[in-house]
Amino acid sequence: MTRSGETGLLGIRVGVADLQTLVDASMASIEARQVPFTFACANPHSLVVAQSDAEFRTALDGCSAVVADGVGLTMASRLVGANVGPRITGTDYFLGVMSQLDRRGGRVFFLGSTDHVLKRIVAKAGRQFPNVHITVLSPPYGAWSEADTRSVLDAIEAARPDVLWVGMTAPKQEKWVHRYAPQVAVPVIGSVGAVFDYYAETVHRAPEWYCRHGLEWLYRLLHEPKRLWRRTLISTPAFLWLVMRRHVFAMNVFAARE
Repeated sequence: MTRSGETGLLGIRVGVADLQTLVDASMASIEARQVPFTFACANPHSLVVAQSDAEFRTALDGCSAVVADGVGLTMASRLVGANVGPRITGTDYFLGVMSQLDRRGGRVFFLGSTDHVLKRIVAKAGRQFPNVHITVLSPPYGAWSEADTRSVLDAIEAARPDVLWVGMTAPKQEKWVHRYAPQVAVPVIGSVGAVFDYYAETVHRAPEWYCRHGLEWLYRLLHEPKRLWRRTLISTPAFLWLVMRRHVFAMNVFAARE
């Protein structure tokens, strides 16, 4: 069990709210034009990276909601009795918010990925969510100059979106959101990474059988080995060791001293 007052895994606050609660909170932020409701996903790889990347850790801690996106987190939380909510993927949240916004009518901005992917997103979302006005921008790859950043911020400000979807991969996207969310004045900002490719269907999600049996990671590894082998074969064992050391071994030592 985790110590009293500690939530999540490896010191990262992973929310316990269900999908509908998160979508409702997002829509409430849009209606009230409040400070941004910021959303991010956590998986074993990201939590391992956050242990040595203080800026990324701070960005996750600053989010309104961090969800367990990956069977590894939900299984580990059950193993050690950590307070982690249900598995919610970035796609789940994206579709939930877009569906609600379509009923209301609104504006979204997609920041990230390539022009090709963004064109496919515009075409598909235009059919699926006809009451949502869409603006897109494919930013420069690599490090941005001050002028690049100003250009991106100006484009977002001009579009006046209700929702900003950011797809620049972790941890870059979360760090960017944490730094610039106060400046863009957008009610909802979601760091959703691979959702851009999934929704555009340039990368296919695992078939239902894999998802139902918690093997989506295997499907992705088989189809993108060069990109995913390190996070699957190195980060996942590291995550399990860190979880056991922090949430089990440390608790046993603490209990023994009492």
